[in-house]
Amino acid sequence: MTVRGDFKEPARPRPELVIGREELFAGAREQLSGGGSVLVHGPAGIGKSTVLRALAAECAESARTVLRCSATESESHLPFLALADLLGLVVDEIADRLPAPQRTALESALTGRGESTLQRDGLALRLAVLSAFRALAARGPVLIVADDLQWLDPASAELLGFAARRLGGTPVRMLCAVRTETEPQAQDHDRFLRASVPETLALRLAPLARAQVAELLVQRGYTGLPRSTVRDIHRTSGGNPLFALELGRALAESPTRPSPGEPLPVPTSLRALVLSRLDMLSAEARRTLLVASAGARPTLALLHAAGRENAEAETASAAALGLLATERDAPGIRFAHPLVSAALYAEADAQERRAAHSALSRAASDPIERARHLALATIGTDPAVAARLGEAAAAARDRGAPSVAVGLGLLAARHTPADTRPSSDERRLQAAEDALTAGETDLARDIARQVLARATTPAERVRAWMVVVDSAGQAMAEIDAVFPQALADAGDDPGLVALVRYQLGWRALLMDGEMTKAREEAARAARLAARAGDRRTELLALGFQAQMETLMGHPDAPSTIQRAMREPQDPRVACDHNGAGAARFRWLIMGDRLAEARTAITALLREVQRRGMVESELHFLRGLAETELRSGHCGRALDLARESLRLARDTGIGEAATAMFTSLAEAAGGDVDRALALAHEAVDRAEEDGDMVYLSRALGALGHAELVAGDASAAVRSLRRVRELEEALGVIDPARGRWHGDLAEALVRIGETAEAQDVIDVTRRRALRLERESVLAVLDRAEALVRAARGEQGPAERQLASAQDRLGKLGYGLEEARAAYALAGLRTLPTAPGARAGGAPLPGPTAYDEASRLFRRCRALPWLRQVETAAALPPAAPPLAPAALDTLAATERQVAALVMEGATNREIAGRLFISVKTVEATLTRVYRKLGIRSRVDIVRLAAERRSD
Repeated sequence: MTVRGDFKEPARPRPELVIGREELFAGAREQLSGGGSVLVHGPAGIGKSTVLRALAAECAESARTVLRCSATESESHLPFLALADLLGLVVDEIADRLPAPQRTALESALTGRGESTLQRDGLALRLAVLSAFRALAARGPVLIVADDLQWLDPASAELLGFAARRLGGTPVRMLCAVRTETEPQAQDHDRFLRASVPETLALRLAPLARAQVAELLVQRGYTGLPRSTVRDIHRTSGGNPLFALELGRALAESPTRPSPGEPLPVPTSLRALVLSRLDMLSAEARRTLLVASAGARPTLALLHAAGRENAEAETASAAALGLLATERDAPGIRFAHPLVSAALYAEADAQERRAAHSALSRAASDPIERARHLALATIGTDPAVAARLGEAAAAARDRGAPSVAVGLGLLAARHTPADTRPSSDERRLQAAEDALTAGETDLARDIARQVLARATTPAERVRAWMVVVDSAGQAMAEIDAVFPQALADAGDDPGLVALVRYQLGWRALLMDGEMTKAREEAARAARLAARAGDRRTELLALGFQAQMETLMGHPDAPSTIQRAMREPQDPRVACDHNGAGAARFRWLIMGDRLAEARTAITALLREVQRRGMVESELHFLRGLAETELRSGHCGRALDLARESLRLARDTGIGEAATAMFTSLAEAAGGDVDRALALAHEAVDRAEEDGDMVYLSRALGALGHAELVAGDASAAVRSLRRVRELEEALGVIDPARGRWHGDLAEALVRIGETAEAQDVIDVTRRRALRLERESVLAVLDRAEALVRAARGEQGPAERQLASAQDRLGKLGYGLEEARAAYALAGLRTLPTAPGARAGGAPLPGPTAYDEASRLFRRCRALPWLRQVETAAALPPAAPPLAPAALDTLAATERQVAALVMEGATNREIAGRLFISVKTVEATLTRVYRKLGIRSRVDIVRLAAERRSD
């Protein structure tokens, strides 16, 4: 098929077509925009055709002619078919430009008349194809789009390769795709690369990550799948988009979905695709492969123990057929693709599967695996099997594998007879709680809902309600109706009421923004739990109460933490993100005890990783990142924050909170645009969830990013909202969000010095009462800027130098560097003669040396770029006359001075690190204060005053 140059395709592909391919697209775009060619390769189903279409759509408008061909296996025996697709519709337009022998040979090949062959026409046909491409290129750029090169008929492939190797220097680009082997190390695309335009860029399509597979499934309409199911789809598909979509389709069409640990339904289309060579195996070899597919980690030794005596020979024959991957000196047996294993298992009937599991239940050395296989080999209820599964689930839990415990627990529930203890619903609830630990919140909620549909026991119902509440995370507004139902089920039982009251404390905090009420509910829950002898709930309630008291600046916070840390302790609560250990960490970091905070959070993180407690791991990764950021280790903080964000995206837990903190880390040591995007995401998510607590934190991160980006006006708007929200929440301790210095600094930049001083005064009183030394030092840094704006240059410099010294001693490396940067900025400002010794500013580069050194030590790249830009600026313009200066704030004087130099608003914005809108607003105030109307009037007024 031929597409003419006047055929208009979409300039950009739909977003879902390029999921997970951003980096590859960037490389391909750069290559194609520079006139180069691209060869995309990878295994079947990996998305080559999709990528090819999207890239072609982008490049089509820049080409005069677009030529296309897409070969198929069934037509690969037809000579010159691909050539006809490429040139059939344009040959008449350029035929008269070809020599007669070439024209005759080409027309014969394209039409089938005259029985043209490469053997007979030889060089004439080859030169005809080359001449045709050159003739088309003479009229304008040509784009050749060829898909599935592996199915090109040999004649067309030879002709295309001949021409491509000789098209260097002509405006002809080739965009091609070819299927290659699954293994990344395979180099079978090389022969196609050698037949391409010189210096063609080869790009291999890699499998999609789990989050990308999840996004793809949602884009194609397969929504509502539990994360555990998406995880299984990703594992079974190996990240192959086509396989993932086919598995998603099969699930959508299935009346029942598999339970955790059960295999996915593999549609017939995929079975045929991956098992086409299975018929070449003997019946015994197929049984051996089935046993291998049923095992978690199959080895030759395991197969022998399972009764497969000829495992070596049978697996070798399977490897020769490409069903197994061959690995030297590797004890394990690995299928060529995870889907091969899944399809083999799906192909077997129920009796064959049970036989395989029965053999493995005797052969496996691990008790957890033996129990799982025994369950899968057993039909109906069996108390002995259920008991063994319950023990296996407990062992998996102790090993830090809660996701394994979920599957075992559900199997145990299935094999539990009626009227036994623990009951099937008790086992399901334990599985739901294990799912919460593993970060599978949607699975936990689904299990709990199933229990609620039939359970009548108050204890089971309340326990199930608590799982529903916990699985909602920050979005408590979605399950608000749960609380009255849970209280009704709890009745007068103090232990059950304590569970509900504890969650009501979180509701008061997240939905109503009432810390006082949250503290009261937590204290009430702790008392009820103590009365009922439920130490676990008591410890959680005390930990929550301590967190509230810490944020409120309540004097009881230290004693509550001590109560929560007394023996006896529940090991899982001790390291829980809502436990006393987490509350103690928050107390330490807010009290400037950074070294102790790092030790505490590192120990907590290590323990929850050992136990597989995903949500707690996420919290403690953020906590460690925060500690490193406070300490001025920006690179380390950024690495930890990005790791936590990947985990949050993968599990769907705490995405708003993690985006918020990652924004702070990006603004300190990464990319400011990324920081802004993440902060906006955090704000949007918090507003959608109705989460007042994290909304204030997210706005604080947004305001900080806006300040670093140079948009002081936007920073003021965001941080004013934070101030209002925290006053409403009852947050007293300024060490909670540490946004106060940023707000004061942003207010100074826009000329609102009176409000800046008010922020400083109010915050200072609270910081003094709570002994927050680092907060006080940051406030002094901000106050120095206020004083400088009022013309108090000497006192401002001394206050900044003192703040820098104190922040350094406290270990706040980044804040110390910011103080040095502000001090350097003051020392390079123009001053009136006599304001400082010598009456002249220090040279820019010299003044900024200390700030540059400190930011470099912190790896604070966004700040370092600001310093380097400031140091490279020419000396500041002379100030306006003293009489005019009296009426202008510091930023207004700087803007006016640059106007006198002839700088545009954009140039002023760049030199002062503020937005163009801020420059415009500042000029408006200057005009008003000086009684003038335009930039010209500034220059005229200054000249008049100098002449006086």
